[in-house]
Amino acid sequence: MLKPLTTTLSSSCLGSGVRIHHVYFTKHGDLIRSYEGSRFTKTSEGSLHFNSDEQNFSRIGRLKTRCQHQQHVFPNSIAHISADGTHQDQNDVSKATLIWRAIKLPIYSVALVPLTVGGAVAYLQTGLFSARRYMTLLASSVLIITWLNLSNDVYDFDTGADKNKKESVVNLVGSRSGPLIAAYSSLALGFIGLTWASADARNMRSLLLLGCAIFCGYVYQCPPFRLSYRGLGEPLCFAAFGPFATTAFYLLLGSTREIIFLPLTHTVLSASVLVGLTTTLILFCSHFHQVEEDIAVGKMSPLVKMGTERGSMVVKGAVLTLYSLLFSLGLCKALPLTCIVLCALTLPIGKLVVNFVEENHKDKGMIFKAKYYCVRLHALFGAAMTAGLVSARILVK
Repeated sequence: MLKPLTTTLSSSCLGSGVRIHHVYFTKHGDLIRSYEGSRFTKTSEGSLHFNSDEQNFSRIGRLKTRCQHQQHVFPNSIAHISADGTHQDQNDVSKATLIWRAIKLPIYSVALVPLTVGGAVAYLQTGLFSARRYMTLLASSVLIITWLNLSNDVYDFDTGADKNKKESVVNLVGSRSGPLIAAYSSLALGFIGLTWASADARNMRSLLLLGCAIFCGYVYQCPPFRLSYRGLGEPLCFAAFGPFATTAFYLLLGSTREIIFLPLTHTVLSASVLVGLTTTLILFCSHFHQVEEDIAVGKMSPLVKMGTERGSMVVKGAVLTLYSLLFSLGLCKALPLTCIVLCALTLPIGKLVVNFVEENHKDKGMIFKAKYYCVRLHALFGAAMTAGLVSARILVK
């Protein structure tokens, strides 16, 4: 049974009433949403009575009362909760935490996975692996992703999409010119590294594919295109990191002075599709917590068009598609059996992504974590596929 909670607050203000400004309660460790703006009148003795016959709350985190002449604050605060139930504790986030979020280190797995999977397919095909070329391509890929992240922050700042985003690099440094210069410097250095690797491998097809991947990134976010604002970000992301980048890295890491022409096999095409799916899932889930901001600046992301509830169904469908394709490609022998077995071990993290999004898609204060769960799936699935491809080559020997 739930016992009623009665809270009596002594009020010394002279107004006709007391306004509850921020209050939140915790029931059994879960956050219970309360609403701002409720009014309760004082009793004749000057006390405020708040009774609940339906809820038993185990903890009061913050209570602020406001009146005409005086403000009473109960200081044992953890965070503010707004009327829509979202966290309003941005002012309490440390500078170090904001810098960590701005760096987006986990997101750099999108540079590592296509390269590593492409290299594993090349090893399966040729039995060759160049550590020097791999490290050059990794450094170049990281620079390209740095360009994507920094330029995205700059151009989202220009449109107002990142106006209230405290972890935006532009907001942190207080300037757009510095991040923009750093972004295009990273792009130039990264492209030089990719060009060197292509020349060293004597494979210009790979440079063409990587050029297409970079072009997808440019039209995704940069003016005058900004195709992400038209809801085309996900297809561009899939093409860039899947068929273009993964296939290009396969050609670069499998080519030598003796092997100049490396065939495009069913294996590399299948692997690139799976890599593209997991990468695109990260981008899709990054929209959940910023639907309102996107609407305000006219950014028609998929979540703006379909809403978060339908979006959670899309996430579920995407994860089901990922594993269905995995098993289908294994049955038709486009991928080795070792890949199927090892990638199947990532099913729990796939289920975690689906469950988390279904349960929290309406909670703006929690759903931002969804993209990080997708990063885990992306990294683990990529590692499992790499291990499966390398194991298949070793077992053949």
